[in-house]
Amino acid sequence: MEFRINANGPLPGIDSIEDALRALDPAAVADIQPGTSIIRVSATVEPHELVSLMHGLGLPLVADHIERVPSICCGGCSG
Repeated sequence: MEFRINANGPLPGIDSIEDALRALDPAAVADIQPGTSIIRVSATVEPHELVSLMHGLGLPLVADHIERVPSICCGGCSG
């Protein structure tokens, strides 16, 4: 699933975010949309898991900050 997280504040480093995500999904990827505080995530997780994960990184979120977006994956890189 793909998500956009509107962090509204200082962000932890992208490496910290990806490390935490990969504890839940080893294939997870994340990036920060340039010039914003929006984190883009592609992972097999649920929104409540993202909230909990971000709280663990010191980023206070609520479910309303997370938008599930349609995947644009073509499936071409998965094997």
